[in-house]
Amino acid sequence: MTDLSNEASISSPHEAQLEQIFGESGLLSTSIAGYRPRAAQIEMAKSILQAIEQQSTLLAEAGTGTGKTYAYLIPALLWGGKTIVSTGTKNLQDQLYLRDIPTIKKVLKAPVSVALLKGRANYVCHFHLERTLQNGRLTTREDVGYLRDISRFIKTTSSGDKSELARVPEGASIWSLVTSTKDTCMGSECQYYQDCFVMKARKEAQQADVVVVNHHLFFADLALKDTGIAELLPSANTVIFDEAHQLPETATLFFGDSISTSQILELCRDSLAEGLSHARDGAEWAAIVAPVERAARDLRLAFAQDSIRMSLAQIAPSSEFFPHLETLKEKLDDLISVLEKQAERAETIEQCRVRAIDLLTKLEDWREFPADSKEAKGRPECVLWVEAYSSSLQLHKTPLSIAPIFNKQREGVPRAWIFASATMAVKNDFSHYVSQMGLWDQPAKTWPSPFNYQEQGLLYVPESMPQPNSWGYTEAVVDAALPLIEAAGGRTFLLCTTNKAVKQCAEKLRSEFEKRGLVFPLFVQGDAGRTELLDRFRIAGNGVLIGSQSFWEGVDVRGEALSLVVIDKLPFAPPDDPVLAARIEAMEKKGLNGFVHHQLPEAIINLKQGAGRLIRDETDRGVLMICDPRLISKPYGRRIWQSLPPFARTRELAVAVRFFEKDVPI
Repeated sequence: MTDLSNEASISSPHEAQLEQIFGESGLLSTSIAGYRPRAAQIEMAKSILQAIEQQSTLLAEAGTGTGKTYAYLIPALLWGGKTIVSTGTKNLQDQLYLRDIPTIKKVLKAPVSVALLKGRANYVCHFHLERTLQNGRLTTREDVGYLRDISRFIKTTSSGDKSELARVPEGASIWSLVTSTKDTCMGSECQYYQDCFVMKARKEAQQADVVVVNHHLFFADLALKDTGIAELLPSANTVIFDEAHQLPETATLFFGDSISTSQILELCRDSLAEGLSHARDGAEWAAIVAPVERAARDLRLAFAQDSIRMSLAQIAPSSEFFPHLETLKEKLDDLISVLEKQAERAETIEQCRVRAIDLLTKLEDWREFPADSKEAKGRPECVLWVEAYSSSLQLHKTPLSIAPIFNKQREGVPRAWIFASATMAVKNDFSHYVSQMGLWDQPAKTWPSPFNYQEQGLLYVPESMPQPNSWGYTEAVVDAALPLIEAAGGRTFLLCTTNKAVKQCAEKLRSEFEKRGLVFPLFVQGDAGRTELLDRFRIAGNGVLIGSQSFWEGVDVRGEALSLVVIDKLPFAPPDDPVLAARIEAMEKKGLNGFVHHQLPEAIINLKQGAGRLIRDETDRGVLMICDPRLISKPYGRRIWQSLPPFARTRELAVAVRFFEKDVPI
């Protein structure tokens, strides 16, 4: 390695290498077809390298097209040691493992070992597969076929990762019968322990230089100690979070606690089955299990309507919910007594006992402790709330802030923590993200996108739109968007803030397309999985895709297949959300404004994600249409559009339509 330490502009030999790798005639340019050097990418890589060398923290926001994946992978591979890369989704995880890291390894000729680690529900379990084959309790012919496919697959696969078996859909119900959970895993007692795919994946991760995980797995482990991350973390000298803007939501999910009536009914089913199999003479199993099932169902029926979210404080003191909750605890306790007496007769009965105790502990813990009480000391401040679905009820306990919990996890061995995303800041201000994650006084840097947004894109806000809460607003959105959908020749994403709006838009567009004789294929969220819908959309070339939250981010459609992105409303969280309400109340007690300091920055970061679907490379052109009149009429509207890419702007339909005529200046 050449020693260039005397040159003022270069602070380390590794930085000199970065210049050689990313430069005009560097390794990337000569090895990867179509690669073009970008100043922002090399600056970002240098900052990440510095953080890795100094074992410090860096918040790195890089606009779309900067090439942030290479900007963090190359410094990490150059520096060496153990690196954990955590991504937003399993799809991104696979992309890193199967495409990006092998490319960089080849270019750098780096002899690093790489492992992919997913949650246990992604790996076929030998024990549960065998039990399902023996039980023969499958209800559909489809499942019987899938089970046959899985039993063939387990004989040829080396990883056991269900994503390798494309013939069986990822959402197929059969997977829950042939995979394990933390509760149903036999651990070292299992006869298949030596062949276990989960254990193999963890062992490979222990030995690898680079381990690719996803945020759900990372935080599930910190909370549940069930995925092998806790074992990996002490030896890692670099942790990189890609799509880091998702961390506050993911961490909140796992640092909280949830218990559902479905889990209790599942425990009852398993206790009955195991009791009858191994200790038929030990108890009247059906008579023991039935009162627990009844109590769980009664608890759900305490709420008449489906799809409700309520904080504990909103439940009327006279509600039947409270006595039903006490009954459920009593009956669950009775079941535990029986399981305890019979546990030594089978490992699976012992497992049911452990699960039952865990569920009862969570139910007992689902209560408010007075702030000055002994129990409250050392516990994070939480909001208690319930969520009712058609056939189950969930009790949630969610921390008001994850900052103190996450900071505790970051203490200990010094290491580099890199937080990378295209959307963490609001107009280059990171304070909202920093306060959510507790990353105070840490360096934060922004690198702009290399795209020429002024020429490549147009922001269009239609005139005369009704207020977003008015009756008929969704129909008005479709009416306003139709002339542009026609001008664009389909090639549209219509992004909605609610699932209800997705359905309404789909109905209205179908009838309008029929009326006007338009033959644009319509792809609607829910009709198929996200990946399948996107593939069909790309192949069609003139499609219209309607989706809600899952299509606002992590979706990459380059080229002419996508030329118009329509957003129905500014993505403010629903005001009746119990966690949001509690957070706003806590902020206002501290003299902060809940809307300005939480709801607005959150909406801006979401909107930036949605807007980011439009321009994906240097040759893309398109219109971003935001229908919400508040973008213009409200004082905060200016702050929102100033946080978006610097598109040319118009309120005139004719100007927006003309943009689709090739080579016509705006």
